[in-house]
Amino acid sequence: MLRDIIKNVKGSKPAEVTGSIPSGDMPGDKVQINESHITKATVIFPELLGKLELVEGDKAVVTVFGGSGVGKSEIASLLAYYLNSAGIGTYVLSGDNYPFRIPLYNDAERASIFRAEALKGLLKEKKYSSDNQKVLNELWANETDSDPKMCEQYPWLKEYQKAGRKALAGYLGTDREQDFGQLNDIIAQFKSGSEKIFLKRMGRSEDARWYDEIDFSNIQVLVIEWTHGGNEKLDGVDVRVLLNSTPEETREHRRLRARDGKTDSAFTTMVLEIEQTLLDSQAPKADIIISKSAELMNPEDFKR
Repeated sequence: MLRDIIKNVKGSKPAEVTGSIPSGDMPGDKVQINESHITKATVIFPELLGKLELVEGDKAVVTVFGGSGVGKSEIASLLAYYLNSAGIGTYVLSGDNYPFRIPLYNDAERASIFRAEALKGLLKEKKYSSDNQKVLNELWANETDSDPKMCEQYPWLKEYQKAGRKALAGYLGTDREQDFGQLNDIIAQFKSGSEKIFLKRMGRSEDARWYDEIDFSNIQVLVIEWTHGGNEKLDGVDVRVLLNSTPEETREHRRLRARDGKTDSAFTTMVLEIEQTLLDSQAPKADIIISKSAELMNPEDFKR
């Protein structure tokens, strides 16, 4: 039983980090571990061991979730390093391999949903006109139609943005965007004791899709690092670890990691704000919450 293994290592200090450590399985991802990540992982580790000790069976699934770019990859890698060093076989799976579309096409789908429904919103509120469409054409060309500042110049744009944002919120992090079904199948295979499991890999081009067969024969803990790791559609999760952040912090972290080329755009800001709203709603179900300053929080602290 996993709990018997945990009992033997509970109370021990995390292994010292020396040199490079294995990271998640997202192709081309840049993982840059710093002292802040180590501090947080060190605080989380004993709490995680305590939660894992309560898990029945031989296998456990842990999710590390939070805002895009908050440091999930780094902290998940550190937790796996600590667990492996303690003799608990651990694998880190990146949930970013499981959207239905590659990043380029998913970004395009997000923009398409936003603009299509935003236009319908203008029609519904009787604010659409040929003159407004000319303005929108310019805003689309400059990619500023989602910028709230533009509403000062064009007041009717508020209705456009309101409708578009609502539609976007109905897409982000849902099973229209993310393949929860495939991840649930992987979790089920893992917990049933499958020794070999095919895991998806997704690059940044349409032809960069493949599967690697991973040996899970000596793995007791599967760590999934993913923005949507707290989503109720993800089944079989035993411990959820939430990394708290703000949209501004995650946007800066994304810029440093070069996750995309438009981290400062108004549209990216909107996406991060919607993601944060989702995370806020999922926080009460988190088993461990840690703040930016590496302090443990309970759901009430998080709410305040």
